[in-house]
Parts: sequence; C-alpha cells; structure tokens
Amino acid sequence: MTPSATSEPETWLNDYGDMLYRYALLRVRSEATAEDLVQDTLLAGLQGFQNFTGQSTVRTWLVGILKHKIIDHFRKNRHETSTFSDSDMGDDLLAYQFDEEGNWQVSLVEWATPDKSLDNEQFWQVFNDCLSRLPKNMADLFVLRTLEDLSSEDCCKVLDLNSTNQLWVSLSRTRMKLRQCLDTHWFTKE
Repeated sequence: MTPSATSEPETWLNDYGDMLYRYALLRVRSEATAEDLVQDTLLAGLQGFQNFTGQSTVRTWLVGILKHKIIDHFRKNRHETSTFSDSDMGDDLLAYQFDEEGNWQVSLVEWATPDKSLDNEQFWQVFNDCLSRLPKNMADLFVLRTLEDLSSEDCCKVLDLNSTNQLWVSLSRTRMKLRQCLDTHWFTKE
C-alpha cells in the first residue's frame, strides 16, 4: 500500500509508523524514546492536521514534525549529557590512523564504494551499534549536526557548547571514533 499525499490520519500509524520509528531510533538510539517521539509526532500531526496545506506529502510533513521533536528531545536532555572532554576522545585515535611517517594506516580505497553499504540493512545495524558505543554527548552531536543538518550555532545552543570551535573539534573527534568503529566492525568484515 502506497500512502497518498492526502492519506487520512486514521491510517498514519500503519502507513508511516515503521518509517518514523526507524528514523527516530537511528537518531536517539533508544527504542522507548523513539516510540515516544513517534507517538508525540502522530499526536502533533493530528492536532495540526487542519493547518496541513498539502504543499508536501503527509509523510514529508510528519518527518518534519519528528525532526523538531528530536531536536527538542536533545535540547531537553542536554544537561544529562556530560560536557565534552579529551577523555572522551581516546589518546590512541591519531596513533591508530597514521604510521610513524604520517601516512594513513587504513586503506581509504575501502571507503570508495559507500553506496553499496548504504543500501545494506546490516550496515545500518552496525552503524547504529557504533553510534551507541560513542559517549552520549558525541553521539548526540553527530546526530544533530550530520544527520539532522542542524546549523553549528543551533548545535551549540542545543548541546550547551561554548563555541563553534569546540563543536568542530568535538565533531572531528567524533567522526574519527565512528570511523574507527565502522572500520573495525563493518569494512574489514566485507
């Protein structure tokens, strides 16, 4: 069944529930929180349906609502997240990436075909597992900046960071840790 742009609210859970749940779960890494966010999204959609103008599909509109719910979730829980520190980053990250002469240790050619991995459901399971292994503050930053495409300034506000410089340093270190995990648990397995 393909949902139409004007599907009825009574069918939203069947039509969009699984997609919204997967979208939320990838970002918040908690089944219970993802379920709550989807429920809040559907409720907000029902309450605001009279304002839906049809300029997009219902699916796109609901994903937009969910994105705001996810950002609100991170904003509300930012004080539960510890501040960024070098201890989160691991001292061996740079040592792992380069040899003594400054050359990459890992073959970057292995990353040359990301389209093949993106379509693979197993990849997303490993990706989600790697994301959940990161310290919460690092994972939240990655989700907001990279997956949700939130601006640097908005990320700093949501996560209570002092400067965009702190954000970019933390994001760079986060990406390195995520890459290291994916390299270990996915790319070397193929």
